[in-house]
Amino acid sequence: MEMIPAWLDGGLHPVEKLEVHRRGLRHRAVSVFLLCGGDLLIQRRAMGKYHTPGLWANTCCTHPAWEEEPRHCARRRLKEELGLAGLSPVLRDQVEYRADVGNGMTEHEVVDLFLVHAPERPALRPNLAEVMDTRWIGLHALKAEVARDPASFTPWMRIYLEQYAERIFGPDLA
Repeated sequence: MEMIPAWLDGGLHPVEKLEVHRRGLRHRAVSVFLLCGGDLLIQRRAMGKYHTPGLWANTCCTHPAWEEEPRHCARRRLKEELGLAGLSPVLRDQVEYRADVGNGMTEHEVVDLFLVHAPERPALRPNLAEVMDTRWIGLHALKAEVARDPASFTPWMRIYLEQYAERIFGPDLA
């Protein structure tokens, strides 16, 4: 049973991850965006995921374990989902959003947003239990694709691009 930090009774407490999403509790999260040149690595979530399976999302995301530092969590998830090590995520901002993610579940996240710049495209070793596909795409092309076919993308990916792109990528790329 995976316990994640969620706000209950006015404080942060460890709560089982599925319960957090079923109850729509406000909780901690981490999202990572890996750029190489002007292209962003996005992933398509595995079909076995308990919410939003088969949808495209940012490079990786997760919930920190109880008392886990967000930067450590970002590095851990890059390795667990994509087989990437040795990268240095930079904290860009912290945002909060609430979104229905289907199957009676709600994400109400306080998210630490991390950006990673890679000098060249790294070799990926996706964990097929987490990731069914990956691709690199320019941000402007991604925004156009999301506008054309929003149902193919996770709610948080749409929120990040619509509301927080400049805070994540900076004014030159957003």
